[in-house]
Amino acid sequence: MKTDQSIPSEQLEILPDLSIPLAEVELNAIRAQGAGGQNVNKVSSAIHLRFDIANSSLPGFVKQRLLEGRDRRITRDGVFVLKAQQFRTQEKNREDALRRLIEFVVPALKRQVRRVPTRPTRSSKKRRLDSKTRRGKIKSLRRRVSSDQD
Repeated sequence: MKTDQSIPSEQLEILPDLSIPLAEVELNAIRAQGAGGQNVNKVSSAIHLRFDIANSSLPGFVKQRLLEGRDRRITRDGVFVLKAQQFRTQEKNREDALRRLIEFVVPALKRQVRRVPTRPTRSSKKRRLDSKTRRGKIKSLRRRVSSDQD
């Protein structure tokens, strides 16, 4: 992922031909959770990212796919929210949050390959029925032998 210095005109590059203006991404520094002692209590190193999918500059079909996806990080208002606090520094957490945003958007860009339903072959049907017959015979041999067959 590119850092701010290498991103021209404040754009977050999703693919070579698609980017999001960083103005559409809301990044807030917050205090991280968990162990860390004084540092975690004093320094706002975690990043809270908010991205409004519906009001973004993404193509319509991408917005639709993202909003139709059942992701718990999307609010009812269609805002993608995530918290990055893996690293100790704010800069690394910011890069991590933007990378995770890209990883969220990229799958919606790819067209899903439609599955072509196949039918079982004649030989596979025969094998299945033969094995069912064989299992049935084995199970019939487990039954109690009746005395009226004498």
